[in-house]
Amino acid sequence: MAKDFDLMEDSNRSANPTIHEVSDPARRIFVRGALASATAALFGGSLLAGCASTGGPNAAALGRGIGFASVPMRDVDEVLVPPGYTARVLNRWGDAVGVAGKMPAFKTDGSNTAEEQALQAGMHHDGMSYFPLDGSKRGLLAINHEYTDDGLLHPDGMKTWSAEKVRKAQAAHGVSIIEIEAGPNGWRQVLPSKYARRITATTPMLISGPAAGHTWMKTAADPTGTRVLGTINNCANGQTPWGTYLTCEENFINYFHGPDQPDAHGKRWGLKKDGAGYRWHEFDERFDATRHPNEPNRFGWVVEIDPMDPTMTPIKRTALGRAAHEGAAVALTDDGRAVVYMGEDARFEYIYKFVSRDRVKPGGFAANRDLLDHGTLYVAKFNADGSGEWLPLVHDRGPLTAANGFANQGAVLIQARQASDALGATKMDRPEWTAVDPISKEVYCTLTNNSNRGRDKSPGADAANPRANNTMGHIIRWKEIGDLDATRFTWNHFVMAGDPSLPRAEAKGNIRGDIFGSPDGLWVDPRGVLWIQTDVSTSTLGKGDYANLPNNQMLACDPTKGEIRRFLVGPRGCEVTGIAMTPDLRTMFINIQHPGESPSERSDPDAPTKYSRWPDGGRPRSATVVITKNDGGVIGL
Repeated sequence: MAKDFDLMEDSNRSANPTIHEVSDPARRIFVRGALASATAALFGGSLLAGCASTGGPNAAALGRGIGFASVPMRDVDEVLVPPGYTARVLNRWGDAVGVAGKMPAFKTDGSNTAEEQALQAGMHHDGMSYFPLDGSKRGLLAINHEYTDDGLLHPDGMKTWSAEKVRKAQAAHGVSIIEIEAGPNGWRQVLPSKYARRITATTPMLISGPAAGHTWMKTAADPTGTRVLGTINNCANGQTPWGTYLTCEENFINYFHGPDQPDAHGKRWGLKKDGAGYRWHEFDERFDATRHPNEPNRFGWVVEIDPMDPTMTPIKRTALGRAAHEGAAVALTDDGRAVVYMGEDARFEYIYKFVSRDRVKPGGFAANRDLLDHGTLYVAKFNADGSGEWLPLVHDRGPLTAANGFANQGAVLIQARQASDALGATKMDRPEWTAVDPISKEVYCTLTNNSNRGRDKSPGADAANPRANNTMGHIIRWKEIGDLDATRFTWNHFVMAGDPSLPRAEAKGNIRGDIFGSPDGLWVDPRGVLWIQTDVSTSTLGKGDYANLPNNQMLACDPTKGEIRRFLVGPRGCEVTGIAMTPDLRTMFINIQHPGESPSERSDPDAPTKYSRWPDGGRPRSATVVITKNDGGVIGL
């Protein structure tokens, strides 16, 4: 979700060091000349052979090379891809997901009912995963729907407000499961499908793990603290080796109405009066935290879904900690335990890692139903010498004691921010998507931006890292010392985003190749190509430091060589997000979110097409796009 710099959450007032206070770009920036030798020197030259299991070709043998011609940056209202590639719209907001006998058509004036929206693709597509049914020919897409633009969702926007509008907005959140297949005329959605499903802000869910049943999770509607309605602000995602989908609740606090003066816990999580103006609390009292103060504690979790079973009750996995979760990249240790890397998209927040206690078992979700309920959650501390350590968020270790407000493990996880503050974790510049290189096991995280750097009482830049007013963002990379469950690592900056033509030194960056800013979506594909997607807010695109970047984009990079090349330019006002491929690497899926978003981030219902008409020439609609190479080859090669 693009966020205006002035509207971003900034709730961390701890005295912990920031990434800027411990960074020396002269020593730790990778994307420069002699990249391969720098990698070998820092990481001992050890790159693991092989790749993640894809059921496709030997991806590692294909190599990391990128062979497409760079797409020029342009102010367009379409999706631009390189010569030799084709991009087609596959699934839009309002398209029926495919429940048999219940496939309402999208109404172009926004007049679909809440009941109809609950059977249609939600609004603002974001993170996404592909689950094969027949290899690379047929499968399921699990697609996040992050938030709503009520100016587009209803015919008159928010000029009037009602319980029906709240229900429709809630139905436009969550996740869609759709079935797709390749045919002679390209990919299409299978309608109807026995797998088709919508998961919304009112879908019944279970709460599991150490925080389940905690006093702070109990409400009048759920005195057990183990059941909750819905998932919201579903941003990035994860895909487990046992075949399930992880959807991440990011800016959940925006939906809650708080008191004029929140308590210390509410304040630390950004609770405020009226939230971000979604107005759900006016007709759904559980979003009124003045009446139901524990309800916000039931959001901010990673939710596990089995896309193969449309009857499965989604589960909020509290062992992974509560945060404004941006993503959950999953990998395996050498002995088969799950490791989940997660960022928290807010200014000066943290990077987390969860390591499961148990090994992954064969047998899919049924055999691994409780795997994510047992393990250790860590938060990252980046040291000035290029080393780092994972600090365990475990009750009764160090300062995480009852005397300091952490009575048990549930309290630690519900208060993950406060626990990380107490441990002295490193405050970061909006850590978003994480990605694990399946070949080298290096881990990446996008740090989208932080314009508060050096502003007022916020931490400032220092001589070692002069990125005050960090409007452009950067990507950090680290290597665990040992296996992925290690508690120590070495780190560096992979690239500082920016535009070398700008006069402001802090915005120039050091990119080798095509310029970009505000990196967000991130993925290393099975052959080792790093894909970068950007999320510059509409109020910023084409202005100031972004004068030469009028649209958001997607880029690719061979991390061993360092050149970054633009693969795609998105329509006006959109964010480019979500990425998945078929196992044969010949089909790519990406999402275009909020095309035509207004600078205020809520559209004028009287002029819904003012900024964009993508993709159909009318009311702009977020959508999944399928990209193929015209010769049928591997994407990017």
